[in-house]
Amino acid sequence: MNSKRLLLLFTLLVGLFGPLTGPGVQAQARDLPDFADLVEKAGPAVVNIRTTERSRAGAAPGSGPGFQMPEGLDENDPFYEFFRRFIPPRQSPSPGQGQTPRNRGGEEVPRGVGSGFIISSDGFVLTNHHVVEGADEIYVTLTDKREFKGKVVGSDRRTDVALVKIEASNLPRLTVGDSNRVRVGEWVLAIGSPFGLENTVTAGIVSAKGRETGDYLPFIQTDVAVNPGNSGGPLLNMRGEVIGINSQIYSRTGGFMGISFAIPIDEAMRVADQLKSSGRVVRGRIGVGIAEVTKEIAEPLGLPKAAGALVRNVEANGPAAKGGLEEGDIILRFDGKAIEKSSDLPRLVGSTRPGARVSLQVWRKGATRDLMVTVGESEPDRAQKAQRPGAPGSGPGAPPALAAANALGIAVVDITEERRTQLRLKNGVQVESVDGVGARAGLRPGDLLLSLNNQDVTSARQFAELVAKLDKSKTHVALVRRGESASFVPLRPLPAPAPAR
Repeated sequence: MNSKRLLLLFTLLVGLFGPLTGPGVQAQARDLPDFADLVEKAGPAVVNIRTTERSRAGAAPGSGPGFQMPEGLDENDPFYEFFRRFIPPRQSPSPGQGQTPRNRGGEEVPRGVGSGFIISSDGFVLTNHHVVEGADEIYVTLTDKREFKGKVVGSDRRTDVALVKIEASNLPRLTVGDSNRVRVGEWVLAIGSPFGLENTVTAGIVSAKGRETGDYLPFIQTDVAVNPGNSGGPLLNMRGEVIGINSQIYSRTGGFMGISFAIPIDEAMRVADQLKSSGRVVRGRIGVGIAEVTKEIAEPLGLPKAAGALVRNVEANGPAAKGGLEEGDIILRFDGKAIEKSSDLPRLVGSTRPGARVSLQVWRKGATRDLMVTVGESEPDRAQKAQRPGAPGSGPGAPPALAAANALGIAVVDITEERRTQLRLKNGVQVESVDGVGARAGLRPGDLLLSLNNQDVTSARQFAELVAKLDKSKTHVALVRRGESASFVPLRPLPAPAPAR
């Protein structure tokens, strides 16, 4: 292409899109977020937290006093030499600068590096539970290089929130925002110490809200670059308000992969307030095991939509049992609040004051029913004790089969009165053998079949009568107990055999 043609093409492009340095481009640049003022204002309230532990006899020393090699980095990694040469060893605080001299009962070795942020001018710092868990000493470093020894006021494993106190005054602090007002797509930024690099700023957008990761809280998901060491640092909105605590990353390598999770600040502050007042978090409990309600379960049971929490087991003599809750109930409302998904229930119960008497709306046998339950107090890391006296069908007294396999492929036997008392059952039969529809649904010999399509199963004979009346072309649902848990099992019709050719 000759020069005349190039000049003609350039002139055409300028005519279409305008000059690259014109007012249009400048206007676009003005529309982009400017984080500089925000970081300048919020940055001083973000702290670096490093933890140490006392070396035990025979423990191998670290790679230098106060040096923290990034987690998962070995000598074959190209960044290993960078961190070894350019990240200086961290020195312990010197006595006489407002810090407490260390106890020389054992050599201190580095344990980890994280982040945190100041929420009050008198030295209360929020961070993650996993940042300070198991530490013998905690050192909090401000952006002006002052370093203080920190004391854990309280820490909560379930929410991964910890409250640390340093002895100082007139400290910069962050303004707490409202995580309920967070909008998907809005700009946010994180400040922290990834890989021990203090006060590093990264930015991105909110990717999702209420993200379930199997933990107690629903997280704020972002695409902000968060790496090991960012844990405990703040997630800030464009007003400079903290809306979350950076807590987790999704990663296959230990580094950032575009997905990070933050604890909503509203939940974190509720925990912090309890930690500050009593050093521990008090939660309510009602003593039930729950599962999700799927569409396949909801439709045969007559539920308008797949919502609520399915009660799989009820703790003997627990608050729920005393309130009349039964296995197979679907909790639709707790204290007037709708349960859209099963994970909503633990959060609502946990935030309820123990001793409070609350209403429950449950779906039972095709209709709603209102119950009242007095909420109990949850024990920290409560261990669930097995309540099962013995495996179904084991031990003396198991009667012979009274019903042959039927259209569902399920042969059942009656349960003796003695075993019903032992298993705390009002009704039900025991599966003796299974094939066909029942086998496809995952039923096993020894399972306890409690109801079919919302109707209690009281005997093997009655079960056979119920099955005989079923529409074989429709999906039906059975309430089945296995061990200590009960769940609804969809029983789908087998596909029709292909015609012979």
